[in-house]
Amino acid sequence: MTRPAWSEVPRPKVERFAAIALGEAGELAQAILREIRHDFPHLRLVGDESGEPMALVGIRRAIERFVQHLASGAQDPRVPPEVFQEFGRGEGLNGRSLDSLQAIYRLGVRLAWRRFAEIGQQVDIAAPAMYELAESGFEYLDGLVEQSVRGYAEAAARRAGERLRLQRQLIDRLLVEHRGDPAAALRERAARIGWELPGTIAVGVLIRPAREAVAPAVGQGILLDMESEQPRIVIPEPDTAGRWDMVRRATGGWSGAIGPSVPLAAAATSLRWAETAVRLVESDLLPRGEVLHCTERTEELVLLPSRELIDAAARRCLAPLEGTSPVQARRLAATLLAWIETSGGAPEVATRLGVHPQTARYRLRQIRELWGDVIDDPDRRFEMLLVLRAQRLRGELKDATECAPGR
Repeated sequence: MTRPAWSEVPRPKVERFAAIALGEAGELAQAILREIRHDFPHLRLVGDESGEPMALVGIRRAIERFVQHLASGAQDPRVPPEVFQEFGRGEGLNGRSLDSLQAIYRLGVRLAWRRFAEIGQQVDIAAPAMYELAESGFEYLDGLVEQSVRGYAEAAARRAGERLRLQRQLIDRLLVEHRGDPAAALRERAARIGWELPGTIAVGVLIRPAREAVAPAVGQGILLDMESEQPRIVIPEPDTAGRWDMVRRATGGWSGAIGPSVPLAAAATSLRWAETAVRLVESDLLPRGEVLHCTERTEELVLLPSRELIDAAARRCLAPLEGTSPVQARRLAATLLAWIETSGGAPEVATRLGVHPQTARYRLRQIRELWGDVIDDPDRRFEMLLVLRAQRLRGELKDATECAPGR
């Protein structure tokens, strides 16, 4: 950027200005650092190998570099990157914001400019040239901030990575089988990431909608492990008012399942139910496109994973249907299920199936002839209920309304 007023300053005056400013650079840096420490007492100063505060070194270098470039006629003073990147890293690693760092820099530039203005008057440099000097100072400040932002971003990424690593370790520890109260073993790990151990917990498993899907914004307190092939989510105190609604909103567009609320020591149990539900989702036996709550899918979770046991029971308790055609077998099975579920007679069964009462009555007579008094045994009826509901859930037993036509 062209600075005509400064370029017209006689060379002897520029050299005199630079000589005074460079001669006072150390003293000015000390004064600036004192003011910074007064206004920002939280600032942690780190020493270099000689024990001198790196902040003091950085301020002095920044002043010297700025003045040297002015004296040489350079238009864009180069910023010393190392120290100011380190400042940014220090703020990031200590959890402070960039706003405080920028405020510190603005204070330093303001104090430096105040002294430069005094030197300019002493040397008799015209006001327009000093205004350009101030403009150069603030551009220089932008360069300092840019270097610090790089260091800050690096530190923030490091802190985030470390927190995620500790969080994954905590989740792994949470989800192992515990004998007794695990709080003592977990408390220290939880404290490292500022997580308060809950009394109850629910664990979920998510299915990525895409390989590079952005992590759900689940908010503070909820742990999320995105490194697993199927991300895991840990929800503390899940029965807190509004907690489930918040999780559902955050996981919109994802598939998966959340296990039941359990005591902290039983987190692995909640995980097992969630994993069971996710296997059913992947087998298209439970719907995709939402994160299911296991307690709202009790029937499916109890009956569908027990396929071999259910099939063995079906061969025994539905044996009377073996002599009928496949169509008739499905109709009679649907009628039997409707009769057990309604505990009613032909009118109630007809309403459930969507058929004429006479059709329902005819089928019930067939069922009585096939099973005899066995269907009056409550235990056998309960077994039939389980088997038939499992078949309906798997789509092997057509829905009642599909069984209406014919006898």
